[in-house]
Amino acid sequence: MASALALARPVNAVHGPMPGTMLEDAGGTLPPAFSGLKPLGARVHPISADEFYGRMQHAQKLMSEVTPEYDVLFLAPGTSLYYFTGIRWGNSERLLALVLPRTGNPIIVVPGFEEGRLREKLQFPAEVRVWQEDESPTKIAAAALGDRGIRTGRVGVEETAAFTFYDHLRAAAPGFECVSADPVTIACRGHKSAHELELMRLACAATCDVFRAVFASLKEGMSQEDIGKLVEGGFSKMGLHGGALVLLGVSAALPHGTIKPQKLKEGDVVLIDGGCGVDGYASDVTRTGIFGKPPEKVARVYEIVRKAQDAALDAARAGRLSGTVDDAARKVVTDGGYGPDYKYFTHRLGHGIGLDGHEHPYLVRGSKTVLEPGMTFSNEPGIYIPGEFGMRCEDDMVIAAEGPAQLLTPGFPVSLEKPLG
Repeated sequence: MASALALARPVNAVHGPMPGTMLEDAGGTLPPAFSGLKPLGARVHPISADEFYGRMQHAQKLMSEVTPEYDVLFLAPGTSLYYFTGIRWGNSERLLALVLPRTGNPIIVVPGFEEGRLREKLQFPAEVRVWQEDESPTKIAAAALGDRGIRTGRVGVEETAAFTFYDHLRAAAPGFECVSADPVTIACRGHKSAHELELMRLACAATCDVFRAVFASLKEGMSQEDIGKLVEGGFSKMGLHGGALVLLGVSAALPHGTIKPQKLKEGDVVLIDGGCGVDGYASDVTRTGIFGKPPEKVARVYEIVRKAQDAALDAARAGRLSGTVDDAARKVVTDGGYGPDYKYFTHRLGHGIGLDGHEHPYLVRGSKTVLEPGMTFSNEPGIYIPGEFGMRCEDDMVIAAEGPAQLLTPGFPVSLEKPLG
């Protein structure tokens, strides 16, 4: 859930140490529990140029298979541009665009003064069309398509492209019908390859390792910010960018927290929700623990939430509708006395996850996406009791070819007292 917030945790990983970013406490080092954290190093195998190019070829295949078919895809900078090209490019008023016809090499439209930088990043054959500051980049794109004899048809515009680029494209290429590219882009990104799953498992394992060290280092009087810095320091020690939302005691009754400062005290619930990225692939994990001995009500709520996770994992099977997974978890919570509907379990069960911390598809009541092998989701039921405490357990999972979903995290939470064993 935490990636819905501005947690300052970009999803692209740094594989080496980051000088100057190591967290130091008053004694000059991280607590002893962090001593075993090491960079992932050679365990990380980055996505290759051939894989990026293969993704574009797969998109072209899908463009012909959907009904009605697509003639062109249009992508501006963002996660999908990176997914298909390996190119990370900042958003600005100056358009860089991937224009992908149904057949043939892609076209990349780039500001003239940025051509050199783009060519440094290119890992595959492409036609590069430059535009100067007094020219229209969408007219350049339309002209490039026209030179290939493509002047009419359906252009799929990726969902995060700014409206201004979409609007100018319609004006520059009036012979085309501009529609959503979702049936192609989501179909591509929603199914993870074995390599992508490997990277996500590494991110999940690293997150659990850091959280384990943090829970082992809690001390009375720590603030939410103190604990958050421990999380950041742990990821930094592993050579990763990462962070977390930290909620203590009554503040955990709000799923995304409160601006009111909190200090850790005996009997407090401690909710840590966050993650990191490995070669761009995100984890999103929540562990809820207790500082001291859990009151009976807290322990009972924890068991309900954990059972809801089990029910969701079992319900998340290929061929079923995505909304039924939310239904399965919500039934456990309601049957446990914390219903109906969204009264205490106040959010959807989960979201897709990959290069973005939150991406399609979603596990929410009524959603009718047919689950297919390789789709990845968070599994994060919660119970939030205003004025008392909140409880959320979150793991990441992948839809299997047969049977229930498989965890991408090393395992479900162990206990309130030792959430990570």
